[in-house]
Amino acid sequence: MKPSNPGVLVGLVVVFGLVTWGVLQQAYAVLPTLPWTAIPTTLLLALGEAYTGWLTRARILRRPDTKPVEPLAVARLAALAKATAYAGAVFAGVFAGFVCRVIDMLELPKPRQDALIAGGSFLSCVILICAALFLEYCCRVPGKPEGEE
Repeated sequence: MKPSNPGVLVGLVVVFGLVTWGVLQQAYAVLPTLPWTAIPTTLLLALGEAYTGWLTRARILRRPDTKPVEPLAVARLAALAKATAYAGAVFAGVFAGFVCRVIDMLELPKPRQDALIAGGSFLSCVILICAALFLEYCCRVPGKPEGEE
């Protein structure tokens, strides 16, 4: 499995942002207000992935007071990290599309609330992507120390 490509993640954000913006040009008036619960949920997921990455890295490097980690568990964590990065990019694009759609209507209460919630959700999705990339990095096998062959 290869590491996630940041260019692909950015591309997903842009494509889904444009698609969401285009769909909302026609359908925004009939949609309910965005739920604020996406923000803490995504931040908790990001915290969990970052903490898991930190623990996994310590176990891979065999730091004192840690047990060695099973290779299959690391492979599963790497797959989780990759999937989370892509899902976070898709949802970040959706929330970016919402922000772009309502940015010119901020004087109205509903679009202003949607812009704040979508902006916060976008930022929390970016934090989730960063945590997923960190977990993916932590699952890498370290190279041999200098002087060893």
